Amino acid sequence: MMEKQVIVNLPQGLHARPASAFVRTASVFASDIGLRKDGKTANGKSIISIMSLTVAKGEQVTLTADGPDEQQALEALEKLLTATAE
Repeated sequence: MMEKQVIVNLPQGLHARPASAFVRTASVFASDIGLRKDGKTANGKSIISIMSLTVAKGEQVTLTADGPDEQQALEALEKLLTATAE
């Protein structure tokens, strides 16, 4: 199992559209994906679970991945969460 601390840089935080993109990206990987904030853990492959964390821009979250492609999963999801607006 791997985990990584990430500061969310999405302009509106992890609201509906970015949460959907997060779930789509997480679902590509075989690993179990989790997202943790303030002691609460969300299933990274469930949009309802992700949105329940109410992650805003500038907040720190912990990404977790457990499985055969955990490294690649963490890298892809970190890139998504730290993307800047164009």
